[in-house]
Amino acid sequence: MPRTILVTGGAGFIGSAAVRLLANAPDTHVVNLDCLTYAGNLDSLRSVEASSSYTFDRVDIRDFQAVVQAIARHEPDAILHLAAESHVDRSITNPGAFIETNITGTHNLLEATRQYWMGLAPTQQKRLRFLHVSTDEVYGTLGDSGAFNEDSPYRPNSPYSASKAASDHLARAWFHTYGLPVMISNCSNNYGPFQFPEKLIPHMVLNALQGRPLPVYGRGDNIRDWLFVEDHARALIHILERGEPGETYTIGGRTERRNLEVVETLCSLMDEAIPANRRKTSRHRELIELVADRPGHDYRYAINDDKIRSELGWKPQEDFDSGLRKTVHWYLENEWWWRRVLSGEYRLERAGLSPNTPITRA
Repeated sequence: MPRTILVTGGAGFIGSAAVRLLANAPDTHVVNLDCLTYAGNLDSLRSVEASSSYTFDRVDIRDFQAVVQAIARHEPDAILHLAAESHVDRSITNPGAFIETNITGTHNLLEATRQYWMGLAPTQQKRLRFLHVSTDEVYGTLGDSGAFNEDSPYRPNSPYSASKAASDHLARAWFHTYGLPVMISNCSNNYGPFQFPEKLIPHMVLNALQGRPLPVYGRGDNIRDWLFVEDHARALIHILERGEPGETYTIGGRTERRNLEVVETLCSLMDEAIPANRRKTSRHRELIELVADRPGHDYRYAINDDKIRSELGWKPQEDFDSGLRKTVHWYLENEWWWRRVLSGEYRLERAGLSPNTPITRA
């Protein structure tokens, strides 16, 4: 029997990766529910937009009645909840938007799903799954050792991570209080094709192409565990198909890197890929600049993903070197995509600090 999977935020970075995979899966119809904020981009779905397995429905999850009507209209067998405000810097300058989307929007989706689920026949109720997708940032920061897992305590340090922590708690409560078949995932930093240029890796690639400074926070010592976005999308599908309601799954790439190391590696790849006579600089590393650190900047994230690997049989297909190489080459070969992004609201500006913040050279 064909299944219908509703993906919220399906025009976003991770959402579009999941939609592209699902639209090409057998016996699957995927519905993309997105209100198209600044980071929502239907160009990221150009490869599937004409497919009979794909439907786009413009809905804002902050509008409860619109969510109720959309769920009733599409009658999903599973809901993959990715719609969120996700950029830490923007949460510093406008935390209210994160409260509205990440907390109120998640409540609306959970409650609308519960009402729909209660009206289903018992066999359909048993089949339904709701996967709430979250971040490792809800756990706060780590020292030089250790890793987050499904039992790590919550210690969010930014408005973004606090809003995601609250939405995680709501999702867990709807399972324990109402029996709604909810699962939660918490992932490490994603990267890959189609990522909005405010995030570290695409921001650096596009600045470097234009010969602009490559701003790195603080001394560049902050450490992140990097996860290729298509590997993450595959993990989410594994959880939808094989996960147990009420369970949490942490998803990582086991590829910890310091931020400065990430940018230096990226620069080397661009030196290799772009002929010397087409570059804005002899070596892209010359563009690296250390800038004032972000307020509340967590030092280190790392994920222990033993559970999803052992219980659900998932593992990433890309290591950091192969994934970053694919990512850099994708941005170099798909100027049509990022040119259209840059022609809109976004101008590669740094959010989260005053425009007068001093900059120092590395």
